[in-house]
Amino acid sequence: MSTDLKIFSGSANLPLAESICQTLGINLSKLAVSRFSNDNLFVQVQENVREKDVFVIQPFTAPVGDTIMELFIILDALRSASARRITAVIPYFSYARSDKKDAPRISITGRLMADLIKTAGANRVLTMDLHSDAVHGFFSVPVDHLTAVPYFVNHFKSRMDLANAVVVATDAGGAKRAGRFAKRIQLPMAIIDKRRIGDTEVVQGLVVGEVRGRDAIIFEDEISTGGTLAESVKTLGNAGVKSIHVGATHGVLCGPAVERLTNSALASVVVTDTVYLPPDKQRNKIHTLSVAPLFAEAIRRIHTGESVGALFD
Repeated sequence: MSTDLKIFSGSANLPLAESICQTLGINLSKLAVSRFSNDNLFVQVQENVREKDVFVIQPFTAPVGDTIMELFIILDALRSASARRITAVIPYFSYARSDKKDAPRISITGRLMADLIKTAGANRVLTMDLHSDAVHGFFSVPVDHLTAVPYFVNHFKSRMDLANAVVVATDAGGAKRAGRFAKRIQLPMAIIDKRRIGDTEVVQGLVVGEVRGRDAIIFEDEISTGGTLAESVKTLGNAGVKSIHVGATHGVLCGPAVERLTNSALASVVVTDTVYLPPDKQRNKIHTLSVAPLFAEAIRRIHTGESVGALFD
């Protein structure tokens, strides 16, 4: 690998960054992050990056405000250190959920984040499975948008008998995402009619599609509190499904999510390592797929000027 390539990581997901570097056969570059007594962040780049091609890995995970500010300061420090090109690698872009003005006097925060990432010093962005594809258009710098769908397809094909399976979208908004997965895995699809009445509270109704006696695979971009999944399990159970499995790229699993999933009738929950899963959240029912090889290959292609889109042809 070229000596012009440098990969740094914020504190949000060091294991993923280390796995990416191991796949590429390089060392994770050195960065010092600390806090002053007044709680201000201090960042120092501890390697020469002048005229280097630099990548910074930092998903937007809890505490989100701190991880975002840390990324901004790292980007600015690298720009001040004369890096030739800086790519912000954001495996989980949490503000992609704020993609529209659906209430009075609110911010479209996804667009704001896109502007701030560029202002901080990023020349391009690499991310995965945005909640809304529209967020891609908020950026005025190039964006490479990866997907973990092939990983989930391979997982379920190797672990399940799919002869009687069906892919389920938990609402109409997720139908396009689930549809791409269903097409890739070559299965029929069903949709649950859902109404959201709060951040963590949802009401579901009918299932559109044939699910009775089938093995259901719910496909989502992320699992946050698990409220939607808990309701989906009840709805599908009432509709007569045989078993229920879940695939979601980003296992945020905040609040009561782990307990909800563990105590539910779900047969399995599969997430990726875009979000670090601490030991206390690792349960027998929850499986993690590593997307480090995909990010490593995307980084290599960006560095060498090859097509990233060709990864999914």
